Amino acid sequence: MKILLLGANGQLGRSFVEDGRLAKMGRLATASRDGRRFDGEAIAAVDLSLPDTLVGALEALRPDVIVNAAAYTAVDRAEQEESLATRINGEAVGLLGQWAHQHGALVVHFSTDYVFDGLAAAAYRTSDPTGPLSAYGRSKLAGERALAASGADHMVFRTAWVYAAHGHNFLRTMLRLGGTRDVLDVVSDQHGAPTSTDVIVEGTFIALKAWSDADAVRRNSMRGIHHLVASGVTTWHGFAEAIFAAAGERRMLDRTPEVRAIDTARFPTPARRPAWSVLDNRDMVEHFGYRPPAWQDALGRVMDRLAAA
Repeated sequence: MKILLLGANGQLGRSFVEDGRLAKMGRLATASRDGRRFDGEAIAAVDLSLPDTLVGALEALRPDVIVNAAAYTAVDRAEQEESLATRINGEAVGLLGQWAHQHGALVVHFSTDYVFDGLAAAAYRTSDPTGPLSAYGRSKLAGERALAASGADHMVFRTAWVYAAHGHNFLRTMLRLGGTRDVLDVVSDQHGAPTSTDVIVEGTFIALKAWSDADAVRRNSMRGIHHLVASGVTTWHGFAEAIFAAAGERRMLDRTPEVRAIDTARFPTPARRPAWSVLDNRDMVEHFGYRPPAWQDALGRVMDRLAAA
């Protein structure tokens, strides 16, 4: 089995590479926008904003499985670059699906809680109506729809509040700021489940294994959208407090800053964020037998790696 991983230098793509299990499933090819990987290896150059590079790579590599970890993720900048965000997150995903449909390949794609309006009072199911508030959310929803319309075999994993021990994310920002500031103001009226890339990689691997072992009837039930986030719920303020508590336990900071709770109105951003980003995970249990860990446990494992680095 040939597997193509797009976006190998991104937060999620790098986690797939470092985890190593995709490479054990079959022949793994990785790709990045500039043709270089984070570890210096020369790899395929694929830029989702340039469709010719995408189609050319697919024709050259002929993968059986395409894992698309590439995306436009600059949420606020997307308000001024919606056409670019849509080209990468929407149109390019449709091209992946069209090629996969023509060649009998499977597409694994990652989407976001931002496809919802955040007005729910209970965890969002995969069947709940969408209503993105931002250009980024609209671009990701366009990708979901384009992939479904392509007719390709596909699994879409919606996730939220993603972080890792590497890359640009809330966890690393808090640790950086916490080392220089006595007080931090963090939003406390947005709710979700902080999800480490470990959780996403684990869930994706289990789903791919289930797909490879299933017959046609079983595969049909696996197609479509799934929610893949850590279990539980907190706020950005709660997440920040947990980060600093974990850092203190591991003696990663000389001091622990005060974390003050503020409302979203006091921290305006160009893109509107959903106030409620809680996604229902039961689908992962029902279809793949995977119950994502509590967000606190997943955070602890990432903090252990950072403390040991």
